[in-house]
Amino acid sequence: MPNITLPDGSVRSFEHPVTVAEVAASIGAGLAKAALAGKVGGRMVDLSHRLETDVDLAIVTDKTPEGLEIIRHSTAHLLAHAVKELFPDAQVTIGPVIENGFYYDFAYKRPFTPEDLEQIEARMAELAKAEIPVSREVWARDEAVEFFKSEGEHYKAEIIASIPQAEDVSLYRQGDFIDLCRGPHVPNTGKLKVFKLTKVAGAYWRGDSKNEMLQRIYGTAWAKKDELDGYLHMLEEAEKRDHRKLGQQLGFFHFQENAPGSVFWHPKGWTLFQALINYMRVRQEEAGYVEVNTPDVMDRGLWETSGHWQNYRENMFTTQTEDDRVFALKPMNCPGAVSMFAQGLKSYRDLPLRMAEFGKVHRYEPSGALHGLLRVRHFTQDDAHIFCTEAQMEQECKDVVALILDIYKDFGFENIRIKLSTRPENRIGTDETWDKLEGALASALEHMNMAYELFPGEGAFYGPKLEFVLRDTIGRDWQCGTLQVDMNLPERFDISYVAEDNTRKRPVMLHRALFGSLERFTGILIEHYAGALPMWLAPVHAVVMNISEGQADYVREVAARLRKAGFRVETDLRNEKINYKIREHSVHKLPYQIVIGEKEKEAGVVAVRARGNQNLGQMPLDTLIERWRLEVETKAGSV
Repeated sequence: MPNITLPDGSVRSFEHPVTVAEVAASIGAGLAKAALAGKVGGRMVDLSHRLETDVDLAIVTDKTPEGLEIIRHSTAHLLAHAVKELFPDAQVTIGPVIENGFYYDFAYKRPFTPEDLEQIEARMAELAKAEIPVSREVWARDEAVEFFKSEGEHYKAEIIASIPQAEDVSLYRQGDFIDLCRGPHVPNTGKLKVFKLTKVAGAYWRGDSKNEMLQRIYGTAWAKKDELDGYLHMLEEAEKRDHRKLGQQLGFFHFQENAPGSVFWHPKGWTLFQALINYMRVRQEEAGYVEVNTPDVMDRGLWETSGHWQNYRENMFTTQTEDDRVFALKPMNCPGAVSMFAQGLKSYRDLPLRMAEFGKVHRYEPSGALHGLLRVRHFTQDDAHIFCTEAQMEQECKDVVALILDIYKDFGFENIRIKLSTRPENRIGTDETWDKLEGALASALEHMNMAYELFPGEGAFYGPKLEFVLRDTIGRDWQCGTLQVDMNLPERFDISYVAEDNTRKRPVMLHRALFGSLERFTGILIEHYAGALPMWLAPVHAVVMNISEGQADYVREVAARLRKAGFRVETDLRNEKINYKIREHSVHKLPYQIVIGEKEKEAGVVAVRARGNQNLGQMPLDTLIERWRLEVETKAGSV
């Protein structure tokens, strides 16, 4: 007689084994209709799962994140079902849930077209309307391999063949369609009503560029239509804000094939990039950091000591010299920072030692993963490494968290989520050390009354970490800053300081990045502001334009005074109509345009237009300079 304990603490007793669906029905008809799956002792299961012993059970509906993930996973199977009915020769491969949706990879003899996607989506809607039951089956591995081979599904057979022979495999059947999946899934296709296929792209089999190219169909699925509509609107906005298009339009940067994943910064883009560095230099100096710089290329032995060679080798660029020495372009700045600390004897009086570095790092990213500034192979990190005592560790963590959140406010990011990622399976160091490090991060957040989400197993191989996720103006999340605590690299490099009792002790090492990758943060800023950067960040603050040739000298005089006051201005003295000039410069999203005609010249004033076609009228140049200084100092600027 199983006793089922529900989330509210109430217990329901049954005289015989029951399914999750039957428990939901015993609670109420509304819940039975809304139920998608169950969570038994923290494990997700289908509604058909039988409960034979006393357990804790939560009914999962579309109002929970787990329910939405089930909807999206089931919709990926619905997509594969529709493709197989419409294109029987297509082979299905892998179809996971991703942020805001799902995808499924297919092998097919020709590219899928936009018209194909419309047809597939229509067929998905028909299959959903039919409310086809979805059921789980358990097969022997070899039986499943032979079945998929007989169906011509060679990719699926290869996946199953990689499972240990003694293990059974979980399959899901809906109508004539059968797919490999551990589940759970919705009880019938009628639960899948709100979805949209968004695009098709290329993807290598198993993510390896040496393998054949497949076709990846992306889609999104939601519980409610208004949620889908909101997401599609966000996609439209994101398309308008694409930093790759805006970067070209604004003359910030470009990419080219002979330097994949590396940025060619144009003068305006480099000015923005340097503005970020200069801002961070000031903030770090105020917070007690010193700036250092370490080599870009270092011997393999250093990376073996740090553990990167064993844990990160496939992502590193390497080179071998004539004397057979192997070097690597640094993928991370950490070993260089440890080497800096190791130079000279350190005392407890020197700690905490906060060393910042704008370090160039190089990581091999698959060509298919490269994405403008957001995913590159050569980038700059605003890295810092803090060496401190164990007693100082928690306070240093608090100070870093406070600094990160304050800096993000200056850039217009107020909505910040914090993730705590704990020990991964592939790690270095003892469990005792990991307990201490994870406890320090959690304690720092709790003492600051900061909410956080726990992500077990997602820490770095050398230590747990905090990740700071920013939400931009159109609702997208971006993981940027990180804070990691580490007692493993100091041990591996055998560094120490002289304690108060004259003994040698290991320092704790904090790894900290605020922007993360400056290239990526620049891309995020461009999209967050749709290219209309606030004045304190804008590469060009204003353009000064004449109406006719008679004002050219006054335009030059005004521009010179503004530059002397510290502002970045350009002049436009072309023999073009002023309305043409205004329209053209508006495309470049400058914060201000200054128009000078004969009246302005005679009165010794300027006519000012602010971005967004705001006519601020005439004003003395000194008044404008004070206005701009205040705007820059307060970092004003709307999103």
